[in-house]
Amino acid sequence: MKLFVYGTLKRGHCRAFVLDGQTFLRQARTQPRYRLHDVGPYPALVEAKAAGTAIEGELWQIDDALIEKLDDIEGVDVNLFVRRAIEVEGENDVVAYFYCRDVTSLPDPGPRWDKMTPFAEL
Repeated sequence: MKLFVYGTLKRGHCRAFVLDGQTFLRQARTQPRYRLHDVGPYPALVEAKAAGTAIEGELWQIDDALIEKLDDIEGVDVNLFVRRAIEVEGENDVVAYFYCRDVTSLPDPGPRWDKMTPFAEL
């Protein structure tokens, strides 16, 4: 499975170790249909209701065995994030984790998440 990551799972960030043993494919960018929001220690990816932007991140090839662990980390069972298809430039069949909660009052950090969150904050 191809996974688009845009926050704490990116190389050099606090949860990058979760992708150890997986295959980094390349830097990637989505189609301009999405927005990022700053939740504090992590970003929230959502589909844009109006004008979207191309989100910058990384594309990984991951083993199916890792999906359950990632779903747990991303809070899928408590409706924090949901894993579903995303449109990435030059790619097909890519998934990402989308934020499920209200982002109305959350700041927009732009197309790239650069905040270096210490793991202890998560």
